[in-house]
Amino acid sequence: MDILPQQPSAQFLTLEESAQVDAALLSSAEKFLTRLTISSLKLLQHIAQEYGVAMEDLTTQQLITWFEKDAKIKREQGIEASYLKW
Repeated sequence: MDILPQQPSAQFLTLEESAQVDAALLSSAEKFLTRLTISSLKLLQHIAQEYGVAMEDLTTQQLITWFEKDAKIKREQGIEASYLKW
């Protein structure tokens, strides 16, 4: 599994998407969950692309392994080398 470089401008939620969520008739908690879900969708798409599988074919173990690898990269090479920047 090769780590694909992340574009510096890549965001999990674009400004347009964030504005759409803000405009939705939802409570603050529902807006947070909506943002989290959109971001999760994008992350799952990225992980599936790295594994070369359809998103729906990802397994729990593949997700755990991906997060472990990204965390290891962050610890060993710094946050800028990892995909997740938090």
